[in-house]
Amino acid sequence: MEKKLFIKNMVCNRCIKAIQRDVEILGIQLKHIQLGSIIYEERSKDDFNNIKTILENNGFEILLAQDQQLVEQIKIELIKLLQKLPLQLEKTLSKYLESTMSIEYSKISKIFSFNESITIEKYFIKLKIEKVKELIQLQENNFTEISQLLDYSNVNHLSRLFKNETGMSLTEYKNSQKSIRNALDQIR
Repeated sequence: MEKKLFIKNMVCNRCIKAIQRDVEILGIQLKHIQLGSIIYEERSKDDFNNIKTILENNGFEILLAQDQQLVEQIKIELIKLLQKLPLQLEKTLSKYLESTMSIEYSKISKIFSFNESITIEKYFIKLKIEKVKELIQLQENNFTEISQLLDYSNVNHLSRLFKNETGMSLTEYKNSQKSIRNALDQIR
């Protein structure tokens, strides 16, 4: 019988590869795997417990509550948005999430804020700041180009947000020899 599991902290392609490898080592057939979830063929009741153990050993968690599943789906959708640059939202973030998830934004927003103690918009800003850090470290774009890639109206707007979030200017961050980035699953 096919079973779908929603998985917390599964936020990158390396996560997918690690889970896929470990589940296949158990001899459990994965039907589908994507950020935030897997579908597998359950042959025995032990399969769930074995998958749960592997996930927990790798820092993941199975989400059983619907609200938690929804929150994780929102996070995954926002992370996916930032994987393809330039960021091109044809509508507002709220309309994008509403159409992508087929749920009223007011409900999405309320559940997300209650569970994460942060608004979706603030969370998305934090994700974008992490993307800015990544782009600075790659040294392929100047600050103006980075602001355009992330759909900021101008570099000054990005600079203010970056300073508010990190306590450093873009230049200070670029000139620091430290890679001060947060893992996507740790953003709150």
